[in-house]
Amino acid sequence: MTAIVSIANLTKTYGSGLTALKDVNLEIRKGEILALLGPNGAGKTTLISIVCGIVTATSGRVVVDGHDIGSGYRAARALIGLVPQELSTDTFETVWATVNFSRGLFGRAPNRALVEKVLKDLSLWDKRHDRIMTLSGGMKRRVMIAKALAHEPQILFLDEPTAGVDVELRRDMWALVRGLRDQGVTIILTTHYIEEAEEMADRIGIVSKGELILVEDKVTLMRKLGKKQLKLHLAEPMTRVPAELGQWQLTLTPAGDELEYSFDASGERGDIPALLRRMGELGIAYKDLNTRQSSLEDIFVSLVSDRAGALR
Repeated sequence: MTAIVSIANLTKTYGSGLTALKDVNLEIRKGEILALLGPNGAGKTTLISIVCGIVTATSGRVVVDGHDIGSGYRAARALIGLVPQELSTDTFETVWATVNFSRGLFGRAPNRALVEKVLKDLSLWDKRHDRIMTLSGGMKRRVMIAKALAHEPQILFLDEPTAGVDVELRRDMWALVRGLRDQGVTIILTTHYIEEAEEMADRIGIVSKGELILVEDKVTLMRKLGKKQLKLHLAEPMTRVPAELGQWQLTLTPAGDELEYSFDASGERGDIPALLRRMGELGIAYKDLNTRQSSLEDIFVSLVSDRAGALR
């Protein structure tokens, strides 16, 4: 798939000595939803701020649809819409005036029909004559998205788009983002909400301490790194795992009433019937069993923990 944004050897060190990004390399595919996942302070906002021309990199190169963000800044920036994490807009202006002004900033001719469609898509049409200061936090967030879309960008950056909004609005925004992707817009969102990345993204990039430690298709990531866990609820508690069950590397819960067995989600499950047969031979009865697939949160915590351990 064609890359619409190419990031090569990107590093950012601030005057204080803080290195926010370390040699980041990333190809963003045209028409995808890419989620950059990581804790606060990982470097996600710095990365998108450099691509959007707000922060200057210490070294490295960024090319947006063939335009270098340094030598071809205007052409590159015209292709990008940005919804920043912080709400920042003229609170005394109306919604209509704010969105139209944002379109004009990019030198685009007035287009009433397009602005009307953007506002309707964001459920802002009934608020078009309201001043920004009178809107709720969720509606202000929608206005920020409308401003970013007003000049018809090919690439949309969403920096923590659902931070501080309620669950209903969050799901509305997910639906909006999917609709934009269906129209051909490339979406890059930063988030620390695991479920947001799991719900929306085509690919996941994990950022930790300024480094992009992994970029992978979501489905492939879940398949490669996901685990399944079999949990057996015992009929009678035990004090230890019998040596005869050692090959399965079972874990006994502190209460002694459950056995847990983790196995590769993509691998064969032939060991499970063998485990159950062996338990029967040993007279170990169980009342119930269930399996659980690793979530993206499990994978994320594992990757970041492994990375932190390797750096010690």
